Parts: sequence; C-alpha cells; structure tokens
Amino acid sequence: MSIEEILDEIDELLDNSASVPFVQHKKVIDGERLRELVNDVRLNMNQELKEAKEIERESQRILSNAKASAEDIVRRAEDRAEQLVAHETIVIEARKKAVDMITKAQTASKNIQQSAALAIAKMLNETESHYTKNLQNIKVVKSRISSTLKASTTFNNPDNK
Repeated sequence: MSIEEILDEIDELLDNSASVPFVQHKKVIDGERLRELVNDVRLNMNQELKEAKEIERESQRILSNAKASAEDIVRRAEDRAEQLVAHETIVIEARKKAVDMITKAQTASKNIQQSAALAIAKMLNETESHYTKNLQNIKVVKSRISSTLKASTTFNNPDNK
C-alpha cells in the first residue's frame, strides 16, 4: 500500500470516528488502527523515499547527460562556425588577392603594350631615318651617275653642245 493510500485511510478513519460529546472538533478514534496506519506510513516511507531518491538520481543522470550533450552540440556548433568563418575569411582573402593579381596583370599588360608601342615607334622612326638617308644616298648616287652619263655623252659627242 502506498503512503497516499494509507493517508486516505487515516482520513476515512477520522471521518468515520464519533465526535466527543460537546466538542465537535475532537474525535474518538481506534488508536490501534491509527498506530497500524502510522507504522505502515513509516514502513512505506523508506521505500518511497528510496524510490524518490532513485528517481532524483536518475533525473540528475539524465540532466547531466542532457547538459553534456548540449555542451557537445554547442561546442561542435562553435567549431563549425569557426570553420565557416575561417573558410569565409580565406575565400574573402583569396578574392582580394585574385582582384589584386588581376589588377597588377592588367597594369603590367598596359605597361608592356605601351613599352612595345614606344619601342615599335622608335624602331619605325629609326628605320624611316635609315631609309631616308639611303634614299638621299641613292639620289646622290643617281645624280652622280646621271652627271657622269651627261658628261660622258658630251665628251663622246662634241656636237651635242
């Protein structure tokens, strides 16, 4: 019998007991029966206390496991968050480096194009200058040949004067 049931019996014993004449709040009860019920409470109390302590220990164990599990979940979530942040940081840094590399490559490309254009212009100017000198030399030689031809024609043919 549980303590609850024993207490219900004590209540029933009190309810069914006769009142003391002229004093309504006092009852005449079977003392032996009341003592048996009190002893039953004492006997059951140890068992129910043991059960309550066992339930409390089990609750503490479940609570400890739940806390450990929650801490593990939080720790793994924090680790994952750190990994994501680190990954995000790496991605952002990589993007910055990529943009920097592209910018440097574009700048270098422009510089190379400008240098090449300047070098080609210089070479073309030098080539033009050489051709101009050669053309002038050709004209001088041609003029000399022409003069020589005229002189030789005049020299061989005195009537042409």
